[in-house]
Amino acid sequence: MHAFDIVIVGGGTVGLTQAIALKNSGLSVAVVESHVSESMPSGAPQLRVSALTLASENVLQNLGAWQHLDPNRLCSYVDMQVWDQDSFGKINFSADQVQKKQLGHIIENQAIRHSLWTQAQNCSHIELLAPKKIDQLAFGQQECFITLDDKSQLTARLVIGADGANSIVKKQANLAQTFWDYDQHAIVATVKTALPHNHTARQIFTPTGPLAFLPLWDAHHCSIVWSQDEPIATELLKLSDSDFNNALTVAFDCTLGICELVSDRQSYPLKMRYTRQWVANRVAIIGDAAHTIHPLAGQGANLGILDAAALAEQITKLVEQDKDFGLAKNLRPFERWRKTEAVKMVAAMEGFKRLFAGDQSVKKLIRDAGLSLANHSSFTKQKIIQHAMGLEGELPELAKVRVD
Repeated sequence: MHAFDIVIVGGGTVGLTQAIALKNSGLSVAVVESHVSESMPSGAPQLRVSALTLASENVLQNLGAWQHLDPNRLCSYVDMQVWDQDSFGKINFSADQVQKKQLGHIIENQAIRHSLWTQAQNCSHIELLAPKKIDQLAFGQQECFITLDDKSQLTARLVIGADGANSIVKKQANLAQTFWDYDQHAIVATVKTALPHNHTARQIFTPTGPLAFLPLWDAHHCSIVWSQDEPIATELLKLSDSDFNNALTVAFDCTLGICELVSDRQSYPLKMRYTRQWVANRVAIIGDAAHTIHPLAGQGANLGILDAAALAEQITKLVEQDKDFGLAKNLRPFERWRKTEAVKMVAAMEGFKRLFAGDQSVKKLIRDAGLSLANHSSFTKQKIIQHAMGLEGELPELAKVRVD
C-alpha cells in the first residue's frame, strides 16, 4: 500500500500540468497513466495539434515545460482570418492590435505532452506510475483507496480525474453530466498549400460546418480541422486523395491555392459534455473529464490547462491555511471559478455553431452584417482578441505573468 497526498488519474497534457503545478504545495503526487510518453515527435507533423493561447503558454513557461519543446517544430500565428463562405462577412485579427508578438502557437499535442512528461520526471514531488490503469476506486471519509491493474494499491487524500471525456473517476464518483451530440465529425489531416500560410490561422464557415487551417512550422503546411455534418463527413472520408484535395480547395475558397493531402485522414465525433458537479469529498475532475466543446475556436486544451492551474492554486492555498484540501466544501471556490469560464465557452461555441449553420438568406445577412460591423470596430476586435488569447476573465496566477 503506497500512500500519496494526491493521485491524478490521467497523464496527458492536463493531468501532467496539474501534477507539476502542485510543486509549491508540499504534497506528494502520483500520476496514473496507461501510456508512457517516449519521445518528442519527429519527421512529418502529427495529425492532432492545439492552438495554445498566451495564457496557456505562460503556464507551461512557469512550470518549466515550454523549455523542453523543439522551437523548430513550433509555429506562432500572428494573424487570424474568419469569414463566411460565399459572402461579404469577414473579420481579421492581428497581434499588432493588442501590442503582442503573436496571438498564440500551433503545437503538436504529442510535443506538449512530452515536454510536460519530461518536466514531471524532474520533479521530486511526482511519481509517474505508467503504464498502469485503475482497476478499482473507492472513496472513504478521510482517503481514497485505489487498486491498479497490476494489483498494487494506493491511498490518497484527493483523487483528481484528468482522464478525458470517458473519465473512470467521474463514473466512479457518480458525477452527473449534461451532453448533446453536435451531429458532426471533425476530419483532421495535414495538407500542403500552393501559397504560404504567412503565420495566419484561418477559418471559414460553410453551411455544413467550419473548416480551419492552422499554420505549421513549414511555410506551406497546415493542419486542418474540417467539422462537417455526419453524412457529409462520411462521404468526404470515402473520397480518393485527389477528389478530397479538390473538395478541400473549393470549400476553402482556394484561399491558399491548390491543397494537397500529405498525411492520412482521421475523424472523430463531436459531442458537448458538461459535468454538473466537478468536486465531491475526496474527488475533483478537470479538463475533458469536466467539459468538452466544439473545436471551432480551438479552446479545449486551453480550458483544461487553466483548470489544472486554478485547482493547484486552490489546493496550495488550502494547504497554507491548514485546511483539508480533499473536502468538497473547501474546493467549491475552484469549482465556481472554472465552471463559470467553461459555461461561457460552451455557450459561445453553441451560439457560433447555430448562428453559422445553414445558408438561409436572412440568417446569413444578419451574421455577415455582424461580422463586418465587428471588423470595423477596433474596440470590439481588441476585446475578442484578448479573450481568444486567454487574457480575459479570472486567470490563475500561473497564467498571468511569465517568470523566465
